[in-house]
Amino acid sequence: MVIDPIADYLTRLRNAIKARHLVVEVPASNMKKRLTEILFEKGYILSYKVEDAGPQGSIKIALKYSYPSKEPAIMKLERISKSGLRKYASADRLPRVLNGLGIAILSTSKGVMSDKEARLHHVGGEVLCHIY
Repeated sequence: MVIDPIADYLTRLRNAIKARHLVVEVPASNMKKRLTEILFEKGYILSYKVEDAGPQGSIKIALKYSYPSKEPAIMKLERISKSGLRKYASADRLPRVLNGLGIAILSTSKGVMSDKEARLHHVGGEVLCHIY
């Protein structure tokens, strides 16, 4: 039983990157599907595929590396809001990760989105994670 599914998702990605895996498989949920879509839109992963086999289904994520140096596109995945201490940001005080080079993913009233999208829609919400 997983207590924090988002932390589990980020940990699976982090471990796969450290092990230099090309593909990682995570259990599917609507939140994880949206997180994966954001990572794909922002260019942090190569591709993804949602498989609906079984009761829950899974998401297969193809990780992105630069060649020939084989450096991962994702350098750091950091969970910000935890189950013990939630972190919220208003629309005026949305976080900037590495002065705009990274992204913050937020859960807002208009859905899960990146910090740049939240600024466009002028909404705040729970800061889920920072990625760079």
